[in-house]
Amino acid sequence: MSTLRGERKRKFKAEINVVPYIDVMLVLLVIFMVAAPMTNPSVINLPTAGQSTQPPSDYIEISLSPDASATISLNTRGSSNGNGKQESKETAANRKQLMQKLREYHDAKPELSVLVSADKEIKYDEVIQVISEAKKLGINRVGLATK
Repeated sequence: MSTLRGERKRKFKAEINVVPYIDVMLVLLVIFMVAAPMTNPSVINLPTAGQSTQPPSDYIEISLSPDASATISLNTRGSSNGNGKQESKETAANRKQLMQKLREYHDAKPELSVLVSADKEIKYDEVIQVISEAKKLGINRVGLATK
């Protein structure tokens, strides 16, 4: 009967009101923009290492220089006064010669540890490669010299 009078049925609109979602997204955007500069991803926190309780009395020292040359020496600590002395010092022009001389020292005295001292201008990768190659030779104690 209602159709005879000219009434129309109501149609429901199926809409989602997105204005509150846009407001939330803008607030999150502002929060992230403010918080992003507070974090500094380029800073690397390296662990600190304490001094060993009993440093070795005799050791093989490898000194790396920025010009790709290296020196290898056998250092011993004097028993009476504690001052160290170098028994032998040899220069290696490249890493292959250095590892050959290190193998000779290690074969002669396998109980000695190795101390790597590198110039601060040298690449970190070169120091790590020397340590890795020394470990491959079977040297158990390899350390880094610091100031």
